[in-house]
Amino acid sequence: MAVCEQVHGGGEEEEEEEEDEEAGVDEAMLWSIQEAVERQTLQIGASACGATAVVDVLKALGVDVASEEADRCVRTRLRRAESPLPDYLLSRSQAGATHSQLIQGAQEASEGKVAGRFFHLHPRRRVGLVPWLARWIRKGAVPVATMNMQLAVSDGEEVPDAWHHQLIFGVARDAVFMTNPLDVEGVEEVHQRLCSESVLLVRREDVLQRLTPDCCLSSLSESDPRWKALDIEGQVRQMALEEEQGPDRPKSAHVRIPAAYSSGITLFALRESRLGQELLKAPELPLL
Repeated sequence: MAVCEQVHGGGEEEEEEEEDEEAGVDEAMLWSIQEAVERQTLQIGASACGATAVVDVLKALGVDVASEEADRCVRTRLRRAESPLPDYLLSRSQAGATHSQLIQGAQEASEGKVAGRFFHLHPRRRVGLVPWLARWIRKGAVPVATMNMQLAVSDGEEVPDAWHHQLIFGVARDAVFMTNPLDVEGVEEVHQRLCSESVLLVRREDVLQRLTPDCCLSSLSESDPRWKALDIEGQVRQMALEEEQGPDRPKSAHVRIPAAYSSGITLFALRESRLGQELLKAPELPLL
């Protein structure tokens, strides 16, 4: 597994796990598939997958909020497509929303009724993802996955252009059920996307069409050391050099830049409920 590994202890702990599995610990649903079809919210705007997930989180917790209000509270950031390359890359690294924006947005849109707690899944954690999610779902928590969709891409498919937030409305032993889009994904693929460094691949054509002779990327390195560590200037120079070497030479498909997002799961619950208090006090998942 790429993110989470089921860890078996000895004695009583192992017996408890076996009993849980027999009781269906790997299966839990907030909604049936038909309910998800009827209740899910489709993407409400550009880069607004996070705000879309928040709308459905609040819906699942019995708090009715307009999509526009949720988006306002999440404060979705947009790509600055018309900007010069340095500012464009900076906007790409921040476009959409982080898990912190989702938590703050859900709290603000619900007037404090809903609380969220993020659980990092990178670096890898000592936990069985599906049983862990199933236990929280059965208690009434609503999970949202923050995933690097540029990982676990099937052969022959185009690499997606962004990370993605998706509400998880159920899990089974080998499947994760999500909205926006309504989808059933294999656990292994979800594992990989949930265990990612905070990086984003920007397509070659999106870089080169904004690259000018006087382009200076040093300001990016000055603002955040991650830009320097990834050698953005060197990557872009290499890409420009490849263009000069002719069409038959191998070419880099992407430039790798820092991303504002962290991969993992945010769990939401009503703040004043017993579950809400349990969630807020829950420890971080232990490192593998």
